[in-house]
Amino acid sequence: MTFPQLKDYQAIVTNMLAEAGFVLTEEEQQSIEIADFGLNNLEESGLQLLTYVNNDRYCAKELVLFPHQTCPEHRHPPRADGNPGKLETFRCRKGTVYLYVEGEPTANPLAQPPVKDRQYYTAFHEVVLQEGEQYTIPENTKHWFQAGEQGAIVSEFSSNSDDPSDIFTDPRIVRVQE
Repeated sequence: MTFPQLKDYQAIVTNMLAEAGFVLTEEEQQSIEIADFGLNNLEESGLQLLTYVNNDRYCAKELVLFPHQTCPEHRHPPRADGNPGKLETFRCRKGTVYLYVEGEPTANPLAQPPVKDRQYYTAFHEVVLQEGEQYTIPENTKHWFQAGEQGAIVSEFSSNSDDPSDIFTDPRIVRVQE
């Protein structure tokens, strides 16, 4: 992604957040992470993140998804230092989020993984989050999520985030890029 493309996506995300009533500082606007996971197909498989705080005890973020954008399947395993993996609660602030976790597969899910990457998705227990609803994902649980037709904004409250230790089902994914 080029620097001008990054700035364009940051502006789009800033506008989405502003339309939902979020007020961001200039520093926050510039720190919005645009994650295409090395797949170079951001609007289909990707995620936009604004991290407010991430320390050794807790993390708070906004996850912004474009319409029908999917965050690929992954899990947060126990840490190398023996601490548990990330425990996270998603609270839907705007739009609809289709969250899929390990468990009994839903018979007729409302969303589908990207067609060309379908082989990398294994969790199909559906949790639909509407505005104001939340769900807690246990540590080391495979999960993926997709926005509805209007896009979505999700607040994430979690134990500290250690992105390089996340395990993605798709071996092509690079979580932390240059």
